[in-house]
Amino acid sequence: MYMQSDSIIIIPTYNEKENIEKIIRAIFSLEKAFHILVIDDGSPDGTADIVKGLINGEFADRLFILEREGKLGLGTAYIMGFKWALKHSYEYIFEMDADFSHDPNDLPRLYSACADEGYDVAIGSRYVSGVNVVNWPIGRVLMSYFASKYVRFVTGFEVHDTTAGFKCYRRRVLETIELDKIRFKGYAFQIEMKYTAYKIGFKLKEVPVIFVNRREGTSKMSGGIFGEAFFGVMRLRLDGWFRKYPKIEK
Repeated sequence: MYMQSDSIIIIPTYNEKENIEKIIRAIFSLEKAFHILVIDDGSPDGTADIVKGLINGEFADRLFILEREGKLGLGTAYIMGFKWALKHSYEYIFEMDADFSHDPNDLPRLYSACADEGYDVAIGSRYVSGVNVVNWPIGRVLMSYFASKYVRFVTGFEVHDTTAGFKCYRRRVLETIELDKIRFKGYAFQIEMKYTAYKIGFKLKEVPVIFVNRREGTSKMSGGIFGEAFFGVMRLRLDGWFRKYPKIEK
């Protein structure tokens, strides 16, 4: 039976054939009805074919896919997804990874922070209550943890997990942020979106989650991603001083 939903989860994919069907089924098994939009960057492993098989099978009215020609970056994938979600009138728009590092069971908690508690952005935070990361090499944990500390230090931005990619936005946040002016493509995109929402004046809440390193498939992290984030934060700080941010529509 097709279920209406006020919420869409955007999942960017590149070579996630081991995970994509499992994560879709896990989300659709939740009591709260969510829709899913997969944005596939031309995965050579057939990820998109798996999704299209599920769309043509049992999930025709709540699973959607946009296909792109190649690896165009995480940020551009999400912005494409945001525009699609706004066009299709969803009220709550989520970012989530395909690899189970974000637990589908936490989705209702992020939803509740926005829908019930009145926050504009809910952030699934690894660091708001200690360091909640499982199966990561210690070097990776330290790099991520201190990256968030660095962002807070440079920007004065009071979010513990600034690079988190597990989030729920109210529709009005994405309508207000000038999406075509978001400049970063990699993990700095996550910092820029939160910082921009904060500078505009939206209310952000960190919801504690446990982040579990992927069990299947391969990580997409690279040194270039961290370089962009390191120097990008300084540019964001300059923006914070000199840029005119949009006003929240009352």
